[in-house]
Amino acid sequence: MLSIIQAAGWPIWPLIACSILALALIIERFLALRTARVAPPQLLQEAISVSHKGLPGEQTVAQLAQNSALGEVLASGLQVLRHNPHASHEDVQAQMENTGRAVAHRLEQYLGALATIASAAPLLGLLGTVIGMIEIFGSQSGGGAVGGGNPAQLAHGISIALYNTAFGLIVAIPTLIFWRYFRARVDSYLLGLELAAEQFARHLARLRG
Repeated sequence: MLSIIQAAGWPIWPLIACSILALALIIERFLALRTARVAPPQLLQEAISVSHKGLPGEQTVAQLAQNSALGEVLASGLQVLRHNPHASHEDVQAQMENTGRAVAHRLEQYLGALATIASAAPLLGLLGTVIGMIEIFGSQSGGGAVGGGNPAQLAHGISIALYNTAFGLIVAIPTLIFWRYFRARVDSYLLGLELAAEQFARHLARLRG
């Protein structure tokens, strides 16, 4: 591997940095976007059951808010009613929507960075290719044919061109795949959060009469 990096020359170092950053972001997103941390399947029904006979206590609401992203959204509706028992349905729904927007921002965190890496990696590979071509033409003698100059410099230029092109694609393709996967996962979560918030808001409206 070290010999490949040496053969590819300095243009491959930005690609290595991009690959390390992309791997770190992918691992972080896998951990952050687990179902248990975003929208546990039974949480909505548990929240409805707990609040079926009245508003739960402050500690219960706090535990719900810390449970997951969905719990944070649901708890925001309960907190409005705890602070103002006469709050309207629109007030409760507006607060849950505001919390939902903050949650959506967190769920989408780092996706832009992944998309940037997926777009930039082929361009960095192309930059390495261009530098390799410059090395090739620089190895020629004044008016000779390609290869008429320094063979070692010619081989080095070809190595830079090919290795950087390949490595740029190796970084870009998996990063793009994971970005698409996380983007679809976040969209699915956001739809589920929106539907759960609407159902919980209707439950709170019925709860008050």
